Amino acid sequence: MKLNNKISVVTGAGQGMGRTMVQHFVELGSIVYAVDVNAEALDETIQGLAGKAHAVVCDITNEAAVTELMATIEKEHGRLDILVNNAGIGSVDSFLETTLETWQRVINVNLTGAFLCSREAAKLMTKAGRGSIINFSSTGALTGEGPSHYVASKSGMVGLTRSTARELAPSGIRVNSVVPGATDTPMMQGIPKEWMDAMIQGIPLGRLGQTIEVARVAAFLGSDEASFITGQNIAVNGGMAFY
Repeated sequence: MKLNNKISVVTGAGQGMGRTMVQHFVELGSIVYAVDVNAEALDETIQGLAGKAHAVVCDITNEAAVTELMATIEKEHGRLDILVNNAGIGSVDSFLETTLETWQRVINVNLTGAFLCSREAAKLMTKAGRGSIINFSSTGALTGEGPSHYVASKSGMVGLTRSTARELAPSGIRVNSVVPGATDTPMMQGIPKEWMDAMIQGIPLGRLGQTIEVARVAAFLGSDEASFITGQNIAVNGGMAFY
């Protein structure tokens, strides 16, 4: 599987799955725009990838910033082949403790940001008559487990995937969703051991996923090998839940 000379954007590229995807996509031959709000983290992501990965500090909830990002890519390359909507945030607030501010912030980053990036990317992809958009949902969208704001945003990603897959297919644009389960990322490091043990017990494969295992699925969906796959939600969760 190759991504030779494909132009990619990966949001939430400063750590975890986003960082691994940037590095893996470059290994497969892609030129990657690594997008995050944390400049220092981005510098770590693209270290050693000079000329193949470009750090872009961008708030994906800012419409003007997203439009500028896509305009820059069009100017520099004339096309965009792959968009990965990976950026996401959350909190541990219970439903009754969730403030409107927290709710809106999570929805804005996790769902509205994906909408803005997808809309502007699709405009660019339509001109070329091809492209692949890869959204990131969560196993919580299947099970309902997790904070309400996070689960709602990730459930929205499933709906966004299905709707845009149908609408954009005539333009040659494929839209799919990766649905990770419990994965070994920095976000997991603060979880108490007893919670972690219980979580792993609920995974039939008996372990956390690795970020490279998720990155490989995203790369496949972005590649020409997945040319007849669209509108699908691919669970990468060790068997925690099934579509």
